[in-house]
Amino acid sequence: MPPLPSPPLLDATLRAVARRYRLPASAAAISGQQAAGAATALALAIEEARAAMARGETPGAALKDRFIDALARLIREALRTDAGDPVFQAMIMRHRAAHVREYASLSAGADQDRRQVRMAVNAIAHPGRQQRLVPGPQREALARLHASTSASSWSALHDTGRGLLGMPEIANEAPGLARLLDSPALKRLQRLEALEADDLVRQYRTLWDRQGPRPGSATASAQGVAARRRGAATEAQAAQALEALAQRLNQAEGAPASYRVVTSMRVPASIPATHDRAKTEWDAVLLRQLPPADAVPAWEICLLAEAKASVDAATTDLPKLLRGLRLLAHADPDVVYAFETQQGTVRLHGASLSALHTEEAGLPGLVLYCCDAPAEASPRLLGAASRMQLLSAQASLEFAGKLEEGQAAEAPALAPVWHELLESPRWRGVLNQYPTLWQVRELMVHPGDLMAAIDRAGA
Repeated sequence: MPPLPSPPLLDATLRAVARRYRLPASAAAISGQQAAGAATALALAIEEARAAMARGETPGAALKDRFIDALARLIREALRTDAGDPVFQAMIMRHRAAHVREYASLSAGADQDRRQVRMAVNAIAHPGRQQRLVPGPQREALARLHASTSASSWSALHDTGRGLLGMPEIANEAPGLARLLDSPALKRLQRLEALEADDLVRQYRTLWDRQGPRPGSATASAQGVAARRRGAATEAQAAQALEALAQRLNQAEGAPASYRVVTSMRVPASIPATHDRAKTEWDAVLLRQLPPADAVPAWEICLLAEAKASVDAATTDLPKLLRGLRLLAHADPDVVYAFETQQGTVRLHGASLSALHTEEAGLPGLVLYCCDAPAEASPRLLGAASRMQLLSAQASLEFAGKLEEGQAAEAPALAPVWHELLESPRWRGVLNQYPTLWQVRELMVHPGDLMAAIDRAGA
């Protein structure tokens, strides 16, 4: 069954909705509207290089010099002690000091190490086991062992365990205790604990903590709850706008049940394509009922809406979204698929899914990013992910390390970053960052603007 033509009222609404986040197709069009800060200059140089390569030209030496100069300025700005980038400064500290690198490496696996050690201790000295023992030396010894673990005092745990090995009262626990004391996980935690006393490591931790609360902390949990609430509110606004649009479409076509909205639509595993790194859950979807082929109605997708808290979040999400569309388009045209949603199971016809636009040029009539963040007076042209990739390049780290050590650091030393940008597939995302940013902003609407356009369309 071929897909039905797009509803004219839907097309008109999407054309009419205000696009407050929109950028010009050419970055050069806004270059004169913004102060020539390092990040903006860098973004413009990158886009100019991409455009030259798209025309089959080789970016010239003058453009290379502009890029290198802007990158050097960006690095110097990031190293400022008063208003710099603490994450980048922490990276430089890791780059310069072997023991800080060791601490960072150990920290990355510390959660798993703690779980392993605590499991081993619980197998020997869980409070439930202690309660089954009569008061005495054995019970007191196991309590000390468990207390050391609860306090995350790994050296004390090791010392306590060594002292317990010679106690005849816990001879039955000796093999397990010996394995615990010789375990690589405990040794790594002890080393981590020792490194935490180092002044440079303390500075590193202070810088790292400035980016936000530590995972698992009460502050991080509170921020996570607040972020989830805001995300849920934005999703609700997007769904509400699509519900209003469905009502307008039903009124316009005189068929009350032709259009509906579902939320949290999950892609079934039966679609024959890889689900890896693809979007498999869609926030809000406008559906249209297809002419009945049997007693159970089937539907097709008219519009997909994703709620995002910021432009950066949507920019990071776009590759996943495109993979999600390609996944849907792999549906078998002769199969009707069951999708689970918050409103129950809906059946989508494979023919309509296989006809979905999967190229970026076809997205504006199919996908919306809904965002309630305020539009910036001067949009940031260099995305956060691109900025960090540029700063964390090996040449950038070496350049910054020399600056931190008070050595002469010459901007031409950053030339390898320029060559990587032009030649390495790993840098394609940075090279194409302005077209990606432009595309995302073309798809982005404020829920209030969408509701206003729907109201005007129904007037």
